[in-house]
Amino acid sequence: MRELTATMTGFARTLRAAGVAADHERTRNLLLALDHLDVTAPDEVYWAGRFTLCATPDDLPRYDRCFAAYFGGRSAKTSRTSTTTVTRHTAAPEQDEQEGEAEAVPGTASRTEILRNRDVARLTEAERAEVHRLLSMLRGRRAQRRSRRFEAAHRGVLDQRRTIRDALRKGEVARLRRRRHTTRPRRVVLLVDVSGSMAPYAETLLRFAHALVRSEPRATRVYSIGTRLTPITAELRHRDPGTALNEVSKAVPDWSGGTRLGEELREYLSRASARGAIAVIASDGWERGDPELLGTQMARLARQAYRVIWVNPHKGYADYQPLTGGMRAALPYLDDLVAGHSLAAFEELSERLAHA
Repeated sequence: MRELTATMTGFARTLRAAGVAADHERTRNLLLALDHLDVTAPDEVYWAGRFTLCATPDDLPRYDRCFAAYFGGRSAKTSRTSTTTVTRHTAAPEQDEQEGEAEAVPGTASRTEILRNRDVARLTEAERAEVHRLLSMLRGRRAQRRSRRFEAAHRGVLDQRRTIRDALRKGEVARLRRRRHTTRPRRVVLLVDVSGSMAPYAETLLRFAHALVRSEPRATRVYSIGTRLTPITAELRHRDPGTALNEVSKAVPDWSGGTRLGEELREYLSRASARGAIAVIASDGWERGDPELLGTQMARLARQAYRVIWVNPHKGYADYQPLTGGMRAALPYLDDLVAGHSLAAFEELSERLAHA
């Protein structure tokens, strides 16, 4: 994987020198796409790069020249100037390159970039499907924590037992053996509100949960919350997001109902422990139960968890204020209150989990 990353990063630099705006974001998208393709097949690599690295019809002939030169052993010709204007395609992919060039319309951002920052509740079905596709490619990286287990190492504390065993076997102390703690991904407990007020965001949140489970199946636990607490980790382990969501829909009995966050959190804490985990609650905070109970349970959760993050879709708006009873009760015990309304917000949340 490291060799592939270095190769494709070098290819992106070659494209930039030739005038193609193959920036860091586009290069990252290419690497994500190649995770799902056969990198030994030149055609698959070619089309993955063409779809992710090219922004304008002008980029296509430059891309073809650079691809042939970079992967075919010839020198690529570079231009002295680079194109920084981002444009949208108005020509169909099958059209001639010259015709496409004539119909290129300057714009302020690519289609994907626009979708990244839009509220998923306001997207069309096609746009939401595209956001869900991009979410399925999200790498749910996880912060590491020190384990109690040890492993052999060149540097670290003295491993007395192994050193003595070696000395007994060889008749002398030929080498001091050392050891260090291993690391493990930090556990994440995700509670997703599936009540009526969260209906526009529930599916997208569950697709984000699917990406987390697929990335770290042993270190992720997911529950739906509404009028009852339902574990759904097993259902989200299916490789295909659509199949996983279908299984979740069968398992969850309280879609679009009310919300009793305090009662569900109390039930979770009586069943399981969040000790040392990152606890993530995805809800708008519309609590139909007793807010005092929610505050009490949030205090319990904060004492156990390594970090408590609340994801509220409405936090993405500048004029948002946490005025609902549930949010006011939970706010004193939160480490982070973040948005959960767009693809960009989920990418930011993923980064928080990777560096918590």
